[in-house]
Amino acid sequence: MIRSGKLDQSIAIERMTETVSASGAVSKAWAVIATVRAELVQQSADEYLAGYGEAQEGNLLFRIRYLPDLTTADRVTYDGTAYDIDQIAELGRKRGLELRLKGGAK
Repeated sequence: MIRSGKLDQSIAIERMTETVSASGAVSKAWAVIATVRAELVQQSADEYLAGYGEAQEGNLLFRIRYLPDLTTADRVTYDGTAYDIDQIAELGRKRGLELRLKGGAK
């Protein structure tokens, strides 16, 4: 169970959208689909990835309340930096999600 008192961070979940102009040109942009409260569980992945020889800075682990239709194609913006969603794990039966994010996204 996720305790609301631990959800002390705010993150924005973004999804790539495409728009077609009158001339037919397609442009892509990230659009915010949700702004949610989150618990920052892990700020660095050094301990998590060091055993695999892939230690990187900038990896984060967040826990949020369950959000349907979230995929690894989406991204998270936290503290002014965009991160790719590397892995999504469901906590309980639709009680929450654990989001493992990697390095600053482009």
